[in-house]
Amino acid sequence: MKKPIILVCTLALFLALATTANAQVYKSAVGARLGYPLSLSFKYFLGESPAIEVYAGGRWYSGYNWYNVSGAYLVHKPLSLEGVEGLQWYVGGGASVYFWNYRVYLGEKYANTTVGIQGYLGLDLALPNVPLNVTADWVPTFFFNGYLSGFGAGFGSVGVRYILAR
Repeated sequence: MKKPIILVCTLALFLALATTANAQVYKSAVGARLGYPLSLSFKYFLGESPAIEVYAGGRWYSGYNWYNVSGAYLVHKPLSLEGVEGLQWYVGGGASVYFWNYRVYLGEKYANTTVGIQGYLGLDLALPNVPLNVTADWVPTFFFNGYLSGFGAGFGSVGVRYILAR
C-alpha cells in the first residue's frame, strides 16, 4: 500500500522539478486552512516557483484536543484550463509538531507530543480581480512517535487566504 503512494509522490516531484514555466501569480498571502487541522496560514513565494508555507492551529473535542505547528516547502507550476487564470498545482514536503492533551475515564489528563513529516499535493487558485487565494490539498503524514504513530493518509484541507502582495 505504501509503495504506490511513494511512487506517485516521487513522480509528482520529478514532474514539478522538470518543468521550468513561470508559476508565481502572487508574492504572499495570509488566511486559514479549513480542514484537518483548522489553522492560520501564511504563504510566501521565494521566487517564481518555490514557496514556503507555515501554519498553526488545532482541533478541539470533548475528550481530547491538540495543537500543531507546521512548515512546508512547495514547488508551484501553472495549470492551463481554458477560461481559468491564476491556477497552479503544487507538490512539496514539510514537517509538523502536534501537542496532544486528552482525558481518559474519571477525568485523568495526559499530554503527548508527536512529530511528523508531510508530503503535499494540491491546487492553488489566485482570483484575478479579487485579492483572494483558494487552495485544496492532500497532506499525507508519517508520525514518528506519540499518540499517533505511523502513516496518516487522510489529512488535507481547503485554504482561503487574503493576498498581501502580487
